Amino acid sequence: MNISDYNQCVDKHADGVYRFILKHLRVEDRARDVVQDAFLKMWEKHKDIDSQKSKSYLYTTAYHCMIDVLRREKRVEYRDEIPRNFSSQEMAPPDFQHLLSLALDKLPEIQKTVVLLRDLEGYNYDEIGEICGLNPSQVKVYIYRARLSMKSFIGKVEVMI
Repeated sequence: MNISDYNQCVDKHADGVYRFILKHLRVEDRARDVVQDAFLKMWEKHKDIDSQKSKSYLYTTAYHCMIDVLRREKRVEYRDEIPRNFSSQEMAPPDFQHLLSLALDKLPEIQKTVVLLRDLEGYNYDEIGEICGLNPSQVKVYIYRARLSMKSFIGKVEVMI
């Protein structure tokens, strides 16, 4: 990969990588730092990277940087963000987008990653497998389990509302 290929990769994929990381971390500054680290690591190895695989390399690197940040922080938050009893005077029930975000937050990191790559970014199973270091059948299983879990969570919330 030469310098112009690298610059094209930055221009073309920076927003998508940022959205992907932001969905996981939910803090803009940390997401920007992770994306910047990913581009820095990509720049350090730009001579060894095939320009045809630059997108995959970038997402894989960003994913691994994000996992490193999460491990460093050892951030495990289990909290119920939806109260058990809604009253129309106290607070309005959450909208569907908010419910999806809550359901995503309940997923294990790998399931959250594959669902976001598939449904938000539009990657196919092979590309997701390459990014996450999984084979396509593992990707399918993780997506299936994640969707079941999200469906179950959203169903439970609807009963509470």
